[in-house]
Amino acid sequence: MLDPQDLYAWDPKGLAVADVALAQDTAGLVMLYHFDGYIDAGDTGEQLVERLLGGLPGQTVARFDVDRLVDYRARRPVLTFERDRWTAYDQPKLEVNLLQDATGAPFLLLSGPEPDVEWERFAAAVRQIVERLGVRLSVNFHGIPMGVPHTRPVGITPHGNRLDLMPGHQPLFDEAQVPGSAESLVEFRLAEAGHDVLGVAAHVPHYIARSPYPDAALTVLEAITAATGLVLPSIAHALRTEAHRTQSEIERQIGEGDEELVALVRGLENQYDAAAGAQTRGNLVAEPMQLPSADELGQEFERFLAEREGDSG
Repeated sequence: MLDPQDLYAWDPKGLAVADVALAQDTAGLVMLYHFDGYIDAGDTGEQLVERLLGGLPGQTVARFDVDRLVDYRARRPVLTFERDRWTAYDQPKLEVNLLQDATGAPFLLLSGPEPDVEWERFAAAVRQIVERLGVRLSVNFHGIPMGVPHTRPVGITPHGNRLDLMPGHQPLFDEAQVPGSAESLVEFRLAEAGHDVLGVAAHVPHYIARSPYPDAALTVLEAITAATGLVLPSIAHALRTEAHRTQSEIERQIGEGDEELVALVRGLENQYDAAAGAQTRGNLVAEPMQLPSADELGQEFERFLAEREGDSG
């Protein structure tokens, strides 16, 4: 493997600020990370990244060389043309930023387009950054399409080697094979190297998985703050307001829709309630519910990814 450090460069000013933060917080920093381009039903991770970067004070600490990692022909960046010339270029950025929560506590956010190539080298580079910056916990997040109704609370599937930070969640199955991602490989390699990692996957109703679903982003944010101790009330408030608006719009569209869609939602509600009732009684086997199998989940992932790639082509 070529030297992973060649994939990124430190921002001297940002690194100095991060070193000061690390010296003041001997427990270590939390690093959140999410990459655009893979499974992210409901734009769950994308919404949260946008809110964090747009709503909190921050400083860039490291920048990855996107020219080496991103296939521009697969995901073409936007150029703006006005009258007779190009006037702007939406340059892709894959960066580590140091942000501050409402109490002034520092944390890191690694975000940008998912690398198209050199995943192992990229994962090794992220490990170098984690070790250099004294990261105590790395947390990734996204949404997955599931057969659940929008009228019930958003469920989550935690994963990683720090599930103790999110107690009370039951796995849906023992094993599943799904298309890989750089985000998952980073989690796998960090855990393999002995670093603490936590993943949070929100369950997004499959019939609205390709539209922004703020409820899922809000649920993920609440899970992250509970696990890490970060205080982010302004982000939560903005997502909660948007979630209320989105729920009202979904109900309006369903009310104007056909009977087949209404029947789908009611059927999912019945399945959800059956599963919730069985869980309360500690008996998942006896209830006549239809949770997705591992194969069905893998197929749903592949379908969602194919549709997304088709839209961007």
